[in-house]
Amino acid sequence: MHDIKLIRDNPDLFDKGMARRGLPAQATALVELDAAYRATQTQMQQVQAKRNELSAQVGLIKRQGGDGADLMAQVSALKDQLGALEEQEKQQAQVLEDKLAALPNILASDVPDGKDEHDNKELRRFGQPPRLENPREHFELGEKLGQMDFEHASRMSGARFTILTDQLALLERALGNFMLDVHTRDFGYREVSPPLMVRDAAMFGTAQLPKFAEDLFCTTTGMWLIPTAEVPLTNLRMDEIVPEKDLPLRVTARTPCFRSEAGSAGKDTRGMLRQHQFYKVELVSIVTPDKSEEEHECMVSCAESILQRLGLAYRVISLCTGDIGFAAQKTYDIEVWLPGQNTYREISSCSNDGDFQARRMNTRFRTEAEKKPRFVHTLNGSGVAIGRCLIAIMENFQNPDGSIQVPQVLRPYMHGLEVIGA
Repeated sequence: MHDIKLIRDNPDLFDKGMARRGLPAQATALVELDAAYRATQTQMQQVQAKRNELSAQVGLIKRQGGDGADLMAQVSALKDQLGALEEQEKQQAQVLEDKLAALPNILASDVPDGKDEHDNKELRRFGQPPRLENPREHFELGEKLGQMDFEHASRMSGARFTILTDQLALLERALGNFMLDVHTRDFGYREVSPPLMVRDAAMFGTAQLPKFAEDLFCTTTGMWLIPTAEVPLTNLRMDEIVPEKDLPLRVTARTPCFRSEAGSAGKDTRGMLRQHQFYKVELVSIVTPDKSEEEHECMVSCAESILQRLGLAYRVISLCTGDIGFAAQKTYDIEVWLPGQNTYREISSCSNDGDFQARRMNTRFRTEAEKKPRFVHTLNGSGVAIGRCLIAIMENFQNPDGSIQVPQVLRPYMHGLEVIGA
């Protein structure tokens, strides 16, 4: 969400920010809507003042034994006029809010310019992809092991669902527990078990609504299934003023995520790379504005640590202006190497949203030296996607016979199991 006052004061700067997103100039239209809204407010104040003045005169006349009928008629007319102005003000406020809510965040100055994912900037790489002869993709390995079942999942739920059994199901659970332990014990995140269904306000706060409603699942009662734990974790401080001493707030959760994958027809139809339901460990930070850039780098390093400990090769890229998300000021993606596809694929996305979400959630902080509260900055990232991590382990640690070597750090979580076999 954008501050209309900042747009009024810096219209050219705002339009340049929208231009980097590929959008036309917006400031003039927004300022005109705001001017009309504030003019209505001024008119309301004038009408109310006049009504109060006449009401006082009516009271005086009546105390003196007079009638005051003419003045009372004027007061009644002003009351009707005020009611009409209040309705007009409400409608104008909603139109302005809807316009502002539909606009994406202003990008950080160091976000690379570009049209799409091909223009993203690679920053660094870790590890060497393994040299494997004729590597299989995860779904080939999983089906041969008899522990990854797409047929029965499809019968009961349709496309983009998977059933894991036996040691692969254990591996999925082990990965989640391992990630949570690393983030809580080593990096100071606080573990949370949040609701998996939220109201409109929570989805609006993190900018899933109204723009991305078609990407979500909604229940018959109007509750939304979370597409990521970012939604409940970031909204933990909705409509609150947080004392500065309580920041930074770092929280993590392992939850299922639910996405309709609208617009993804034909993409990653085989296997479990793109699912309607999947598990992810999410990282969320709520910080003061002066700490958000530093926190962003820290969050990325936390996600990287998971892949490093597992021995997986990956690269970190900075998303360009044409590929970055709606709410983000700046985003780093971590892409893990998948031998079966002979390419890197996204496994984590870490974004600094600045105060964009905080304005929508009305989440602020107050310092001891300042009376007026300010908006916090929010950050979120995958720490990491469990399903894709499982895929990466299967493909990178596959043996010629189709069995899977279990990374050393996961063996305590898998009852000492060293190899996943049929």
